[in-house]
Amino acid sequence: MSTNDENESPEPAASGIDSGALDEATDPTAPLRAGLKYGLYGLGALLVAGLLIWWPWKGLPGLWGVLVGAAIGGGFILITVLTILLTAKASPSVVMGALMGGYLVKVVIVIAVTALLKDMTFYSKGALVSMLIGAIVLVLGSELWGVLTTRQTYVGPDADSEV
Repeated sequence: MSTNDENESPEPAASGIDSGALDEATDPTAPLRAGLKYGLYGLGALLVAGLLIWWPWKGLPGLWGVLVGAAIGGGFILITVLTILLTAKASPSVVMGALMGGYLVKVVIVIAVTALLKDMTFYSKGALVSMLIGAIVLVLGSELWGVLTTRQTYVGPDADSEV
């Protein structure tokens, strides 16, 4: 004797909705995680391009200039996104404290690193400055692209309801 379970047609996976897309659309941290991912990709691409240009041209000082510039510029921006992701479930005052404290620490570190590097000659200043500016612009642009292209669910008030 057969049961009804054997003859039922299989249900489509959540009415044909991709579970990965559903998770992305309902996860409030998805845009930030996408921004971090694209920011890392952008920094990696810039690092490769910088090494291909500066290392053959200036040698070892070009290599060090690229590495230090990308680390300072990219790290400064990416640490902010990472801080927001780590405090995503915290209260707004904790998030603001973490962001402002992190910003202060980053500024102090950048000032200290640049003060230490000022008189040193092991790096190319042109490579460092170009990578620093390029990393800031490219990582911010990549993060923006990641955030803007992430599909998110937005819920607003009904047209009939009063606000």
